[in-house]
Amino acid sequence: MENKVKRNLPDDLMTKMNLKPFASVEIGNPEVKRVAPKVQVTTGESKVVDSLADVIKKTLKDGMTISFHHHFRNGDFAFNKVMNLIIKMGYQNLTLAPSSLTGVMNDTVIEAIKKGVITNITSSGMRGSLGDFVSHGGLKNPVIFRSHGNRARSIEEGEIKIDVAFLGVPNADPAGNANGQEGDAVFGSLGYALIDAQYADKVVLLTDNIVDYPNTPASIKQTQVDYVVKVDQIGDADKIGSGATRFTKDPKELKIAQTVNKVITNSPYYKQGFSFQTGSGGAALAVTRYLRESMLKDGIKASFALGGITKPTTDLLEEGLVKKIMDVQDFDKGAAASMAQNKDQQEIDASWYADPHNKGAVVNNLDVAILSALQIDTNFNVNVMTGSDGVIRGAIGGHQDAAAAKMTIITAPLVRGRNATVVPEVETVVTPGDSIDVLVTERGIAINPRRKDLIVAFAKVPELNIVDIKELQEMAQKQVGTPKPLEYTDRVVALIQYRDGTIIDTIKQVKD
Repeated sequence: MENKVKRNLPDDLMTKMNLKPFASVEIGNPEVKRVAPKVQVTTGESKVVDSLADVIKKTLKDGMTISFHHHFRNGDFAFNKVMNLIIKMGYQNLTLAPSSLTGVMNDTVIEAIKKGVITNITSSGMRGSLGDFVSHGGLKNPVIFRSHGNRARSIEEGEIKIDVAFLGVPNADPAGNANGQEGDAVFGSLGYALIDAQYADKVVLLTDNIVDYPNTPASIKQTQVDYVVKVDQIGDADKIGSGATRFTKDPKELKIAQTVNKVITNSPYYKQGFSFQTGSGGAALAVTRYLRESMLKDGIKASFALGGITKPTTDLLEEGLVKKIMDVQDFDKGAAASMAQNKDQQEIDASWYADPHNKGAVVNNLDVAILSALQIDTNFNVNVMTGSDGVIRGAIGGHQDAAAAKMTIITAPLVRGRNATVVPEVETVVTPGDSIDVLVTERGIAINPRRKDLIVAFAKVPELNIVDIKELQEMAQKQVGTPKPLEYTDRVVALIQYRDGTIIDTIKQVKD
């Protein structure tokens, strides 16, 4: 079975799992049904309990689906507290459905898989030892990778049915009202956890900070919560945003960032009230810095900034260069602290952010998105999931979702180390080329031939070195040579879904 991006999908697996092949980036106007969670009625008594083990016994059975959020990032203590107990208590055949998996979770997940505790995983991504373990066949059933918007859609439509959501929060009152803005382990927006709180049959909050009732602002509300578990420490604040706000000094990254800014400011979207999403990481932060300078010079103000938010973006809000921030997650302490202080930094859940099957997600109103890539091919397909060795080492995150913007820009060096970034064919298709408009490298920019309007607009800008993407690919290959083809078995270890739940690619087991 071949899909729109010419990836062959195994017929038996597609039929067995009742899956459809990716056909188009156009979502259309389908009519969809939503599910509702079971509700155990309570009448005002305190929901605070001291024993996490007792709560697990009351809520969890073999074969259920459990979820977590990843807002604590590498400072997360909640996940391992819960999973270590679940492993110790001998549960079996669970489906793990977190918003994403971070490095601090890897050892615990691998142990749980080996002991039969976890037999299915759906996530935005995975890295490190867990990605290597799964890539070499460590999990019996294929992982399903979903974007943040697609995860929200899948939960709302019942494709992911969460039995118990274990959600770490830096504060909660005895009734279960909680937010991410106050406490010792503040992370700001609870955007990815909110969908779990709304749709899980049982919601268990873990916190080290019980506050007086009523706790406001309440991101998670008492109407959604079954138990509040008091723990000694819920997270390490110093590791929540570690590395996210690194300003690059790399000349190549700075050149790319400067070029991205020229692309934006010479595009038809750069005008009063435009909107953008830049993300985190050194090059993205440099884009924000250069864009700020241009906006000041040109007297341009943005209507909103979207996505994972960093302090440089909240600084734009404070300066009045951005009117609103639509915030689904915060990448650093500065952005997290800003949410508690500025009413124009609006917390949004993953559905509001990017669900393709609701009555209007924010990404539908986004003008410009700046995204990265591990690989991009001559058809503009992007890989952010597997490395040059075929091993899972990334996440879809909001990549597919933000690419719904009117102009999507991919930033990437021509090569990384001894590996080409611009290639004839990506190892894994995550974001289809039909949703990518411009590639910016240090050696020039390539414009998707579909965007004849941008080709005309940028041809008038002498400082933009426009190059055919096939020429960039040839430059990259000339630098690093032709790589040896990777060897895989026939076994599928992961499925890559597109935003609408169709299958855009598979990942096969790497040969040892």
